[in-house]
Amino acid sequence: MDSILEAKEVQIERKRFHFEFRENDRGKFLRITEEAHGRRNTVIVPSTGLADFLGAVADVLVQAGESSPAAPAV
Repeated sequence: MDSILEAKEVQIERKRFHFEFRENDRGKFLRITEEAHGRRNTVIVPSTGLADFLGAVADVLVQAGESSPAAPAV
């Protein structure tokens, strides 16, 4: 059974994103769920890989000219 440690919901255009930091017997993880047009997609990132995940997102955005090079600290 998972327990939610922290959660946030964001509406962007017609999509709703749910960010949940959870914990179960195997460890902590971030669950990102996208809901749009009655469909739901989920990505799960183990807490041990969050820094790499956020760094990769920041790198892609910087290369695309959409963000500054500073990534959020984990």
